Amino acid sequence: MREARNEARIDKASRVILASARTLYRAFLDAEMMANWRAPEGMTAQVSDFRPQACGGYRMVLHYDDQRNEAFGKSGPGKDAVEVRFAQMLPEEKIVEEVRFVSDDPAFAGVMTLVTTFEKDRDGTRVTFSAHDVPEGISAADHALGMAQSLLNLARLTE
Repeated sequence: MREARNEARIDKASRVILASARTLYRAFLDAEMMANWRAPEGMTAQVSDFRPQACGGYRMVLHYDDQRNEAFGKSGPGKDAVEVRFAQMLPEEKIVEEVRFVSDDPAFAGVMTLVTTFEKDRDGTRVTFSAHDVPEGISAADHALGMAQSLLNLARLTE
């Protein structure tokens, strides 16, 4: 039986980035690049067990930069960890990731599906994140801000 979740909730963020879909897609294929752009402001990321192919995946640990945030963290003091499976990878078009938060808190249980699309735009490429089945422990405002910051980081890295 499927866990009770707010299945209607879809968090989205989008940005036109002055780079080709090829360049942007490649930023998902390199663990070091991903660690550089995925972490929102105030955090740093470590990516391990990286296998960038369909049915592959990775583990990412986000660490809060400010030690005063030690009380926060979905996975432990000052850190959030996720285990991700690449469910689908269509080069330069779409990436579907199944994200499981490493946490004992039931508010972060289950699998969130993150769909990233790359669409040609006259000024570059529109990158859109759509997060489905977002755990109830993640506020919509915090999630929107984090996704927007990741897109900004991706733009800074690739433009």
